[in-house]
Amino acid sequence: MIPIQLTLKNFLSYREAALDFRGLHTACICGPNGAGKSSLLEAISWSLWGCCRSDTEDDIIHIGATDVRVDFTFSTGGQIYRVIRNRRRGQSGSLEFQVSLNAADTDADKLNFRTLTDKGLRTTQQKILEHIKLDYDTFINSAYLRQGRADEFMLKKPIERKQVLANLLKLDQYDTLCEQAKDTSKQFKAQVDVLKHSLQTIQEQLQQKEAIASEQTQLQQATDLLSSQQQADTAELQQLQLQHHNRQTWQKLLAGHQQQHYNISQECRRLQQELSAAKQQQNELQALLKQENEITAGIVYFHGLQATEESQAGKFKANQEAQSQRQKLQEQQRDELSFLQSKIQQLQAQLDVLEQDEKDVLDVLKQQPEVDKGLAQLQAVRSRLNELDKLQLQVSPLLQQQQQKQSGLDRARASLTARLDEINRQVKVQQQQRQPQLQQEISTIGNQILQLENKRVYQERVREKGQERHDFLGNLQAKSRDYQTRLTEIDQKLQLLRKNEGEKTASEGTASNFAENEPSKSPLMVQDANFGNCPLCDRPLDEHYWNLVITKHHSQQQEIWNQLWVVREQLAVSEREIQVLRQEYRALEQELAPYQELRERRSHLQAQLDGLSQDENRLQSMRQDAEEIERLLRTGEYAADDLGQLQQIEQQLKQLNYSDRSHSLARSDEKRLRWAEIKQSQIKDAQQKLNKINIRRPDLQTQLADIQQQLEQQKNSSEIQQQILSLDRYILEVGYNLEQHEHVRSEMRRSQFWIARAEKLRSATVQHPQVQQRVNEIANSIAVRDRDLEAVSAQTSAMNQQLQQHPEPTARISAIEQQMGRRRQQLDQHLGSLGRLQQQQQNLEALQVQLVAQKEQMQVAKRQYRVYQELGQAFGKNGIQALMIENVLPQLEAETNQILSRLSANQLHVQFITQRAAASKKATKLIDTLDILIADARGTRAYETYSGGEAFRINFAIRLALARLLSQRAGTALQMLIIDEGFGTQDAEGCDRLIAAINAIASDFACILTVTHMPHLKEAFQARIEVSKTAQGSCISLSV
Repeated sequence: MIPIQLTLKNFLSYREAALDFRGLHTACICGPNGAGKSSLLEAISWSLWGCCRSDTEDDIIHIGATDVRVDFTFSTGGQIYRVIRNRRRGQSGSLEFQVSLNAADTDADKLNFRTLTDKGLRTTQQKILEHIKLDYDTFINSAYLRQGRADEFMLKKPIERKQVLANLLKLDQYDTLCEQAKDTSKQFKAQVDVLKHSLQTIQEQLQQKEAIASEQTQLQQATDLLSSQQQADTAELQQLQLQHHNRQTWQKLLAGHQQQHYNISQECRRLQQELSAAKQQQNELQALLKQENEITAGIVYFHGLQATEESQAGKFKANQEAQSQRQKLQEQQRDELSFLQSKIQQLQAQLDVLEQDEKDVLDVLKQQPEVDKGLAQLQAVRSRLNELDKLQLQVSPLLQQQQQKQSGLDRARASLTARLDEINRQVKVQQQQRQPQLQQEISTIGNQILQLENKRVYQERVREKGQERHDFLGNLQAKSRDYQTRLTEIDQKLQLLRKNEGEKTASEGTASNFAENEPSKSPLMVQDANFGNCPLCDRPLDEHYWNLVITKHHSQQQEIWNQLWVVREQLAVSEREIQVLRQEYRALEQELAPYQELRERRSHLQAQLDGLSQDENRLQSMRQDAEEIERLLRTGEYAADDLGQLQQIEQQLKQLNYSDRSHSLARSDEKRLRWAEIKQSQIKDAQQKLNKINIRRPDLQTQLADIQQQLEQQKNSSEIQQQILSLDRYILEVGYNLEQHEHVRSEMRRSQFWIARAEKLRSATVQHPQVQQRVNEIANSIAVRDRDLEAVSAQTSAMNQQLQQHPEPTARISAIEQQMGRRRQQLDQHLGSLGRLQQQQQNLEALQVQLVAQKEQMQVAKRQYRVYQELGQAFGKNGIQALMIENVLPQLEAETNQILSRLSANQLHVQFITQRAAASKKATKLIDTLDILIADARGTRAYETYSGGEAFRINFAIRLALARLLSQRAGTALQMLIIDEGFGTQDAEGCDRLIAAINAIASDFACILTVTHMPHLKEAFQARIEVSKTAQGSCISLSV
């Protein structure tokens, strides 16, 4: 893969940037730390694989931006491709993959692309991997020598190095195959065990064949005997049931005749009662017809009373109407009298109020002499107050001038005093300040600065340790995500197995129902149950192996959970350590805050020490100034003009003879005597009110006399009073008597019964012939019912005689039915046993066939078990993986030494050891390991004893050799090499050799990019990509 062009938008520290790689072969990406050099390489990784060093994808978006876009154009395999990856904050991203139609032309402006983008992001990503034939891990471990990971391989333990090498070679697929082979081997082992148990069970069941045949013969004979007895009892039962049916028919007929006899008897009794009632009604009607004359006279008397009552009712109505009118007139008269009396009371109340107001007004008017005296005093006080106000206008400017002059004098004296104090203080300081004291203070500050510099060194170590813990925390987070992925895969497998278990639930229910009826076949049904297919090899599972698979997955799940909890605990510990380091770093920053101030203070004291000899002349001059100031303060000769003006102002104030106290007393007297004006105003109001009272009183008295006259007239000679007297005369003319009216009403109520008796007489005249006819009809019906009753009695006697001749057979029928029921249960039991024995015979025949088939299955399972057991060993760590590592290491060692000889001038040499003898003398086996022996001119030494530059050259040679090896195994040429920060630990000679080594291998690569923050090294590269950081983000400048 060869880069052509990279365009960034809002990626990490870059706002807008573009980089053209055309024409670059060996280039240096240079700039200060944190400028964004590594971000360019991270952008290439993120565009192609969607992976980078950030914890989350949103972290790559520039601060303050909402989206990110990387456009990367590159060539590989003779074709030019373009990848455009976008992402918005908090949302999923998009990915475009394009191929150039004119592959020969690399001019970006002339390139035309056609899309290779698929429907989904994952499918598009897979298509990119298919074209570039390089995944992210292989790129990181081969083409990209990332910052901070140069010595990762060397610092691992020997056994961990072997695992790292296996991971780089992607030998974990053999671990997967090994696990699959072991799982399959365990499956066949379990299948063999299940088949052995099944064969033993089948052989035990086949031994019961003869006993089942003998039991079947005995049950058949007993069944035949019970069947013949059951037939005889059935014939007898049918005859008895017929007899019982006839008897029930006769009993129903007898019950019908008895019911008929009862009904006829009831009818006869009813007719007798109706006959008695009809004869009684006939006698009553005859008695009523004999009273016809008496009833007629009573009716005539009642009609006379009725006419009298109508006359009295007319008088009562006229009397009531007159009384109602009289009552209304009286109510109207009372209302008018009440209205006049209320007006009289109102007028009387107003007169009383006027009397009280007149009394109050007269009390106020009596204060007139005292008020006149107060007004005279108030006028005198106001005259004095006006004179004082005029004096105040003359005195105020003089007082202001006096205050200003006095303030000026005070300020001049204060200024001289302050100047004197300052001179005395400086003189005292100059006298006390000596060279030994300054030297002692400088020494003390120097010690403080030295302590702070030590703390600065310690702060840098804290920062490096925090960075180390942060990297370790990133590794733990990666492990945590890996464990969570593995847990998800195990959960999916368990869900698939449980799904198969759910599908078998119906067949298990059917088998359990059949097992309740056929207990002997339940073991076979468990064997034939379907437990689904294995999610790994898609082979059918039985119950035993299904349980083994479930148990294994649960154990794996628990083991991963335990490892995950360990990682989470380590994460928590690491986060706490990082927090402690961060707090310690901040505390050190606070302690280092006075560092710069102390340095400045030391410089200042040193300057004072140097200038002590120059201050003696200035000190003598300051003493003379102090003596002059003391003389001026003593004699008062300072500000002589202001002092003279102040004396003139004081003389003018004495002549005016103005006092603020006299002015205040005058104002107080004026406020105190203002009551006289208020009282004078009240007296004027009282005089006006008295005049109004004298005008209002005669009017009220006149109104009161008029209303009292209207009240007397209303009582004696009003129109309403005349109407009342006229109604009284009308009531006397009507002459209504209530007692007489009540007496007539009482007589009518007592005579009212003659109306009812007259009505009954009319009804009796009509009903008497009808009642006579009804009596005759009832007598004839009674005679007919007596004849019917005699005939029913004769039929009932005949039925009773027939039932006595045929007795009840119910007891015998019940006994025969019970006997037949018991015999039927015995027959059902025998038949069920016969069916069970027949089924067992069929099962035994099927078991014989199954026995042969399972023997063949067990032989096949044993062979498969041995095959997969051997495959598990072959795919294991000591099999193919160890062989492949053994084959790879010589090539890796040769390539490493070839590169290392260029870097160290043939001074360094490495050797990979894969086996070593055990530490114990008794042990004879060799131990697998991956030790790296490093030799120089002084011999073989441990890796830790080499200097930083030598260690980096060793690591660089191994990493570069691994990169070539991985690219060859990936099936693609390693055309680009990226070296991120490889010069930090090198001395000048080591840097020259490293650059010479890069130039030596430059012909093997189409593009080599070297990242460094050391300014003097960029001159070694003709092509430079300089990165700088500004307020708007990182910027790129290319110089060739």
